[in-house]
Amino acid sequence: MIKLAFWGRCSTEDRQDPEASRAWQYSRAEQLVTPRGGVIVAEYFDVDKSRSIPPARRPQASLLLAELASPDRAFDAVVVGEPQRAFYGNQFGNTFPLFEHYNVPLWVPEVNGAIDPANEAHDMIMSTFGSISKGERSRIKTRVRATMAALAQTSNRHIGGRPPYGYRLADAGPHPNPSKAADGKRLHVLEIDPYTAEVVQRIFAEFLAGKGFFAIAEGLTADGILSPSAYDRARNRHRCGLAWSKSAIRVIVTNPRYTGRQVWNKQRKREVLIDVHDVTLGHETKLVWNTPDQWVWSNDIVNPPIIDEETFRAAQELLAARGHGPARHKPHRARHLYMLRGILHCGICHRKMEGSWNNGAPYYRCRFPEEYALVNKIMHPRNVYLRESVLLPRLDRWLGRYFAPHRRADTIAAIAAAQGGGASEDPGTALARQTIDECDRKLARYRAALDALDEGTDPAMIAGWITQVQQQRTAAQAQLRPAQSQGHLTEADIAALIEEIADYTQALATADPAHKADLYGKLGLQLTYHPEQQKVRAEAHLDPALYGEMVGVRGGT
Repeated sequence: MIKLAFWGRCSTEDRQDPEASRAWQYSRAEQLVTPRGGVIVAEYFDVDKSRSIPPARRPQASLLLAELASPDRAFDAVVVGEPQRAFYGNQFGNTFPLFEHYNVPLWVPEVNGAIDPANEAHDMIMSTFGSISKGERSRIKTRVRATMAALAQTSNRHIGGRPPYGYRLADAGPHPNPSKAADGKRLHVLEIDPYTAEVVQRIFAEFLAGKGFFAIAEGLTADGILSPSAYDRARNRHRCGLAWSKSAIRVIVTNPRYTGRQVWNKQRKREVLIDVHDVTLGHETKLVWNTPDQWVWSNDIVNPPIIDEETFRAAQELLAARGHGPARHKPHRARHLYMLRGILHCGICHRKMEGSWNNGAPYYRCRFPEEYALVNKIMHPRNVYLRESVLLPRLDRWLGRYFAPHRRADTIAAIAAAQGGGASEDPGTALARQTIDECDRKLARYRAALDALDEGTDPAMIAGWITQVQQQRTAAQAQLRPAQSQGHLTEADIAALIEEIADYTQALATADPAHKADLYGKLGLQLTYHPEQQKVRAEAHLDPALYGEMVGVRGGT
């Protein structure tokens, strides 16, 4: 009898149901191994992970690869239901050597058993399936981009994203795709928002009259006109919405959609290598701006215009004359590393503080013009500064203290209490946990029975028991997943997180700055600087557990 681990994956790019996808992949794997005396005793299935992500960066696949090195692993071989789901591009060539090194056979239906490392045909088959997987994804991207370009050129249909300030979405009837229409999907077009459209016209008029972006922003704020993020809070929860900014004015002045034409492809997703020295880590996706010649314009005016084309053209000519028009970007200066980028907030206005390099050292500042402070009734200095080197030693000592071995039990208890502990767990979630624990006990007994198999015992019967219990366990996990997504962790979950990061916190003082910044992000740190008290409030959110303490800055407690 051969004990195997099932390996699968499902992404949302093909709109497939994760449960159905797992079921048919598991079925194919089971049909391959059962006639050959195999039984599936473990499962590693990734949901909502693109095929382009290497196995080492997929949660379940990375656990499987790590388990290969364990001499006490519960399985002797690994089986996949479909190679395109496991491997993309050259991922097979980068991953299979691990299976060879640890002498773990990899079973694939397409080769009717385990892959033979010495068989050239097997290697060619797996490489071909990796290329097919990459080709499928490329075709999907090509079809989507071609469809979006055609819609932008020929229709007034809103093709995604937030409506530009000055417009709002209007219902345009059921979706033309029958299946989507049956699900209640609707088409949308842009219509003029009377309140904000007048603001857009005012911005263009004042800009053409000679005012700068900052002067226009000050005037709108002083007149009590809501900024785009304050006017539409539902789509802009990530912004403070306190006042108009220069960047908001610039975005409006340079947006050609106010002429009534559809414009698409101003930005594109670009995949860049995570590490140029280790291409096996794969790519990460970043949004980059396209040059105007790459934009896709509608052939006609398809939306109600807020300004005419002559006004827009005059604004662009004036912008170019001031030296702020479209131009080839100059090479950027060497970027400085700010270890607290994105996690340090101003305690007065609650906005993120920006990095500022002064006198060869990293600082963080919050700039807040007096006009904004007056309108929003906030007593805010024009500039708030905090030097990074003042905060980091105290922050690292705070983290090290809470994750020290003698304090971990208290930390785990505090985190569990902060999220409500186990007392608030609903009966359904508690029952799901009990089911998983019972299934684990049964699986342990069945595997022990297989290891000590008597002649009178039918291995197929025990394999059937294992399959049935695995299905029960999967169903319980599916029931438990929504509760976990709401942020409730057990003490065991919290302890696992603490153990994973504790060793790193002990070495923070001498750690590489880039690694420290990464760890701060993984800890879910949120820092709030209160300049009037010269203190920073530090909170660590371990999804979702939190705890906080006032960390003194410049002599504070």
